[in-house]
Amino acid sequence: MDRFRILGPSRLAGSVEASGAKNASLPAMAASLLSDEPLVLGRVPRVRDITTMGRLLEHLGVSRAHEDGRLVLTPRDNGNPDEAPYELVKTMRASVLVLGPLLARRGHARVSLPGGCAIGVRPIDQHLAGLEALGAEVSLEHGYVEVRARHLLGGRFRFAMPTVTGTENLMMAASLARGTTVLDNCAREPEIVDLARLLNGMGASIEGAGDERMVIEGRERLHGAEHRIIADRIEGGTYLIGATMTRGDVTLLGAEAADLAPLLHRLAENGADIEISPDRIRVRGPSEIRPRDLQTAPHPGFPTDLQAQYMALMTQAQGVSEISETVFENRFQHAPELMRMGADIRVDGGRAQIHGPNPLSGAQVMATDLRASACLVLAGVAARGETEVLRIYHLDRGYEGMELKLQKLGAHVERLR
Repeated sequence: MDRFRILGPSRLAGSVEASGAKNASLPAMAASLLSDEPLVLGRVPRVRDITTMGRLLEHLGVSRAHEDGRLVLTPRDNGNPDEAPYELVKTMRASVLVLGPLLARRGHARVSLPGGCAIGVRPIDQHLAGLEALGAEVSLEHGYVEVRARHLLGGRFRFAMPTVTGTENLMMAASLARGTTVLDNCAREPEIVDLARLLNGMGASIEGAGDERMVIEGRERLHGAEHRIIADRIEGGTYLIGATMTRGDVTLLGAEAADLAPLLHRLAENGADIEISPDRIRVRGPSEIRPRDLQTAPHPGFPTDLQAQYMALMTQAQGVSEISETVFENRFQHAPELMRMGADIRVDGGRAQIHGPNPLSGAQVMATDLRASACLVLAGVAARGETEVLRIYHLDRGYEGMELKLQKLGAHVERLR
């Protein structure tokens, strides 16, 4: 099983190119089920979750090929199955994104309840309630959800709470429904806006993406399209946190500052010097990192997917900070591993209090989920001595060539097999 060996401390400096967003690529790939024409996606990252979604789509009748750095998805009409089996979806919660497109295009879908990172309960009840509002019949049995509808009909639905994949599923389903669909209390993440841009490019009519209300006019059919995936704000944000934590100087190329605004605002409060240009973001770490409290929230709040990395940063701040996790109830599993490296962290339910600065020392640590992996890698880069991060298969789900990018920035990181 692969692991990272890190020799620190290192100061991160240089430039790094932002990869395409995994969390935008996955729904974009699922959208290939909505048409019988090819979908061409640019800047899709080569990470494990993309491979998993590709295998699932092939099982459902969509072939994939890489041409000139782009991913080409071509539907095949030859009696393909409408079932996403457990063995294909057990490692990735985003597999549920095939539910809406399959139902809308084929009238039936049977999808295993999804897996993914062990960061808390993440039910799909809002997905199912929304599909029922569009006329679907829903049943749950033997670990599978099954949905049927001869024709989806436009309707109104309000999410009990914003859900990114739930919003994406209903966007795709409503694109082929008969009539107008109005969705309220929608998720507003940049990945939602990117999916709407893709669907509109395929012939859909979606207004309001990025706001709390979306209005979708259903179409009889959608066609193929070419689309470039947005930059991964979580991957890019991880390197910018690393620059701040190591008193470094990192320029992130090809990223959108507006998508990273919640993080950039917080890093400026921590004392980082930030320069924003149309095609790049430069972050220079301060000599003294200021502590700041943090509460995660759906976009435009601070993203839960950067909480673990920010906790690593706060171990080096001059004072006490508190992090409140409001999105997932089990997302402090990285805290005990940071404490093994010398951090002073006190967890109480959904709150963690970090006392800094504490010098970190290298240790053998174990990743428990995707973002916890990135947190521990950053801690290893800042720590004195050798750190070994185990179970980095979690990391490979969402970071493209992380060790190579860190090496380019001056870190001493190697992958051991």
